[in-house]
Amino acid sequence: MNLLPLTIHLSFAGAFLALVAGSRSAAAARWIALLSALAGWGVTLWAAVHFDPGAGYASLLNLPWIESLGIRFHLAADGISLTLVVLTGLAAVAGILFSWNVQEDTGAFFALYLALIGGVYGVFLSADAFLFFVFYEIAIVPKYFLIARWGSTNREYGAMKLALYSFAGSGMVLAGLLWVYGAAGGTGFGFGELALAATRLTHHEQLIIFALLFVGFAILAGLFPFHTWAPTGHVAAPTAASMLLAGVVMKLGAYGCLRVAMPLVPAGLTYFQPAIAWLAVIGIVYAGLVALVQEDFKFVIGYSSVSHMGFVLLGLAAGTPQAAAGAVLQMFSHGVIAGLLFAVVGRMVYERTHTRRLDELRRLPLHRLMPFTAVVFVVAGLASMGMPGFSGFPAELSILIGTWPVSKLWTLGAALGVLVAAAFTLRVIQVVFFSRTDDAVTVADHPLPPLTWPERIGAGLLLAATVVVGLNPALLLNWIIPGLTSPGLQAIWTGGTP
Repeated sequence: MNLLPLTIHLSFAGAFLALVAGSRSAAAARWIALLSALAGWGVTLWAAVHFDPGAGYASLLNLPWIESLGIRFHLAADGISLTLVVLTGLAAVAGILFSWNVQEDTGAFFALYLALIGGVYGVFLSADAFLFFVFYEIAIVPKYFLIARWGSTNREYGAMKLALYSFAGSGMVLAGLLWVYGAAGGTGFGFGELALAATRLTHHEQLIIFALLFVGFAILAGLFPFHTWAPTGHVAAPTAASMLLAGVVMKLGAYGCLRVAMPLVPAGLTYFQPAIAWLAVIGIVYAGLVALVQEDFKFVIGYSSVSHMGFVLLGLAAGTPQAAAGAVLQMFSHGVIAGLLFAVVGRMVYERTHTRRLDELRRLPLHRLMPFTAVVFVVAGLASMGMPGFSGFPAELSILIGTWPVSKLWTLGAALGVLVAAAFTLRVIQVVFFSRTDDAVTVADHPLPPLTWPERIGAGLLLAATVVVGLNPALLLNWIIPGLTSPGLQAIWTGGTP
């Protein structure tokens, strides 16, 4: 586990080397990016093999940084962190494989990509709230440039909207953290110190701080009605950026809710629980219904992503360890499945057919023109629907079971979202891949570039991940559950009472 800080170093070092090498050779930049991502993922897998769930929230690196303000470069990890850094490593490798064809400013593209990955690793490993915030911002800034420079439809608008929503949420988070820091007498930004300081505040102050922190983070997680940046950003982003945006960046918001907002001010969760839960349920159903009527292939997946993140927020709002365990498992599952769906839509289909319009795609016999792509999307679609055998099933089931004792109405509302997800997924599968079944139409009538080996390998990695976790969810739940019941998060389940 002590090697996990290397993931941050490898990512930023790879970003620098890719930028330098890219000015001379695009191929060198690609290979540097891939090797850096593989090395980072390898470190996370090595840590996973040697992880002891009973170790709790273990400190990995604790050095003074800005001593006058009590800020430390403190990294730590538990089973929750480990689950998400493993996801980050997998998403990083898959995104590079699906970006192997980037030709314009290749070095700059992969430099920004790896800088984003380094920021994400930093967020999941930070044990100091100020350090957490710094890495949180580092992870957001490269997204703007990746979308604005290499994006497609309305890329400037999509990049700006994402940036404005993100920074608005960040401003709320910073205000909440500084408020608690002031209550602590400016002694430090450690999670434990801030949680202790928050108990000295009045109940009214605690509620305001919780609202600032939770909503500020939840904006990035796609909480209704602050979700509108997400589909726009997904559609505007290049393939790899879409994969990261859905795969790991939206998880930063949910992780911030769980790691920072909820344990710092647990009384706020008790007070705002009904509002958060209902907004999550509305997001699940509403985004699913919007996805059902979309005519742009990528918008379908974009709204699908918002709908599935609603399950994460509902699991957190339920306030039970089982629902929260399902929420963390759903973070991993959605990161893998959404990344794969965006890869199919953006890289495999759009860059070959040059259209995302469903009425145009239905005229092509894609099940014969792109059989591998059709199989991958069907399997990924089934996983997204929560079919047994895939990671989405145990994740959503845990959330529903954990929410049922708290509110049967929330559970039934989320279950309705599962039915809507099945409807829009089956619709898009049929329309895109199986509408044209005329045997007289041959592949020669619509020649398309063949799939590349990087695409096949990337798809295989993501499919393998959702199947392995789906068949053996205990692989991750054995890490997640001890982390949720650790002393640092215990106050969440008791409403702040001992």
